Amino acid sequence: MLGVAHSSNLCPPSVSDTQPARLSGSPPDKEDKRTFFQKLAEFINPGPDSKAELIETLAEAEDNNIIGAESRAMLEGVIRMADLSAGDVMVAATRMDVIDINAPFDDLLHAVIDTAHSRFPVFEGERENIIGILMAKDLLKLQRAPGLNIRALLRPAVFVPESKGLNDLLREFRGNRNHLAVVIDEFGRVAGIITIEDVLEQIVGEIEDEFDIAEDEGDIFALADRTYRVSGDTAIARVDEAFGVTLAESDAAEAFNTIGGLIAHEMGHVPKRGEQHTLAGLNFVVQHTKGGAVKWFKVSPTVR
Repeated sequence: MLGVAHSSNLCPPSVSDTQPARLSGSPPDKEDKRTFFQKLAEFINPGPDSKAELIETLAEAEDNNIIGAESRAMLEGVIRMADLSAGDVMVAATRMDVIDINAPFDDLLHAVIDTAHSRFPVFEGERENIIGILMAKDLLKLQRAPGLNIRALLRPAVFVPESKGLNDLLREFRGNRNHLAVVIDEFGRVAGIITIEDVLEQIVGEIEDEFDIAEDEGDIFALADRTYRVSGDTAIARVDEAFGVTLAESDAAEAFNTIGGLIAHEMGHVPKRGEQHTLAGLNFVVQHTKGGAVKWFKVSPTVR
């Protein structure tokens, strides 16, 4: 006969074995609503586990016509932006267009017209002593009321560290409706400025303005007054060919690829709008700058 085991030889059930899961202190397992085929697909082809793999996945999606080229570029921009900081994108302090609070009104007006910006950091005393931001449109108020104190027009300046992540900075720009921030280095000095446009361009690419044209539309244009409009990134050899000059044979030209880089080198500083320089029988007038680089020149032969 089979004997009956004595109770002393059996392990008593634990409290957790006899109590429902909701009473044992541990939450019940979340129900997995994936279908069998979904689980199988994820097992065979698991999702990306790094940013590099995610970018490769986007490339495959484009190849398979799941997303377009522009969508892929924007998504990649969003992914890469997570690793960028304000210091990576800012306009350096040496290239900042700033306004002296004590400058005459005519000088302020000329500065606004020449640079074509909508916002300007305003300093007092030293350039690093930023006391506020002046909106270009607010200068109209000074025209109507010359006795108005310009300090009353200043808006508070926003300061951010170089290490500020672009994701966080974009969120702040959207939240406080501010479009410009002054970037500070680790020693508390002004390192540069950054705008919401600088951040968005990391996602959508360069935001074109009225001075930008498509690459296939050319880079040298004849104007009605017999002068020419020349893009700053035009190859030096192209300028030589168009105007019959020999810029490309000069020693300095060998170190540069574009006419903008060559002219900036010849001038010895970052060109400002309205500045002129004559080289090889051509007069170059800076028409438009962006990020410290010349976007457009107005060019005319010195002898016609």
